[in-house]
Amino acid sequence: MLLAFDVGNTNIVLGVFKDGKMITNWRMETDNRKSADEYGMIIHQLFAYENLDISEVKDVIISTVVPSILYTLQHLSQKYFNTRAIVIGPGIKTGLVVKYDNPKQVGADRIVNAVAAHAKYGGPLIVIDLGTATTFCAITENAEYIGGTIAPGLKISSDALFEKTAKLPKVELEEPGHVICRNTINSMQSGLVYGHMGLVEFIVRKMKQELVEYCTKNGTDIRESDIKVIATGGLATLIDKGVECINVVDKLLTLDGLEIIYRKNKKCRKKASEEEIRQDVMMYEGKL
Repeated sequence: MLLAFDVGNTNIVLGVFKDGKMITNWRMETDNRKSADEYGMIIHQLFAYENLDISEVKDVIISTVVPSILYTLQHLSQKYFNTRAIVIGPGIKTGLVVKYDNPKQVGADRIVNAVAAHAKYGGPLIVIDLGTATTFCAITENAEYIGGTIAPGLKISSDALFEKTAKLPKVELEEPGHVICRNTINSMQSGLVYGHMGLVEFIVRKMKQELVEYCTKNGTDIRESDIKVIATGGLATLIDKGVECINVVDKLLTLDGLEIIYRKNKKCRKKASEEEIRQDVMMYEGKL
C-alpha cells in the first residue's frame, strides 16, 4: 500500500492506495508542534478504525506547502514505515513542462494538482484550489504549466476582517442568501462568499483569454470553450454553488496526483537499507 500526505496550511489530507486505487482518506489539522510519534499514533488509530493493516504500507509520498512539518513527516515515514518518503520537489518526475520564470517557486500542491487534472481530464485546463489560499493554474493540452494566480483564500479574508477591525465578529463561511443584508453577520458572509465567487469568475474569464492567446501563439488553435475548469480544495463545493465557470469539482484531486507521480517515480526509486533508515531515525531523534 501507498500512504500519501497532502499537507496544506490548514489541514493534512491522507490517502491510502492499493494497486493504484484509493481505499480511504482522512483529514486532520496541520500542527507543526506535533511530533512524529504523535502523528504516528493518530495514523495507527485511523488504520485500526478502518480495519486496515498498517504493516502493508510499503511506501510514502509527501506534498507539503509547510516546510516546517516536512522534517517530522520524513521522520515518521522512516520510523513507522521503514522507508524514505518521496517528497514532491526538484528532481521528481511529473510529466509537466513548467514555464514559470523560476520553476522551483511553484508550490508542490499546484504541481500535483496540475498533474492529476491533466491525467484525468486532459487539456487545456484551469485548476482552482480553494484552500487557505485560492490558487489558479493554467495548463496546455501538451502538459505545459504556463503559470497562474494566487489570491487570499476565504478563511484568510474572514480572519483578517475579524482581526483587523474593532467591532466585526468571526462568522461562518456560508451563503447568507442575499447580497443586500440587514445585519452585520450576513453582510460579512455576503461580502466574503459572493465576493470570492466574483473573484473566481473574473480570474477564470481572464485566464481563458490569455490561455487561448498563448496556445494560438505557439501553434495550437483552441477556443475558450475547449478549456476545462477543475476545482478542488475544502471550499470548492461552496464556491461552485454560485459560479458557472467550474466544470468539475474534484475534492481528492491532490491525492490522485500524488499516486500518479508515485507511479512515475517508483521504478527509479532506490530502496534505502535498514541500516541507513536506522541511522536517519537516530539522526532525527538527536542520537547521532
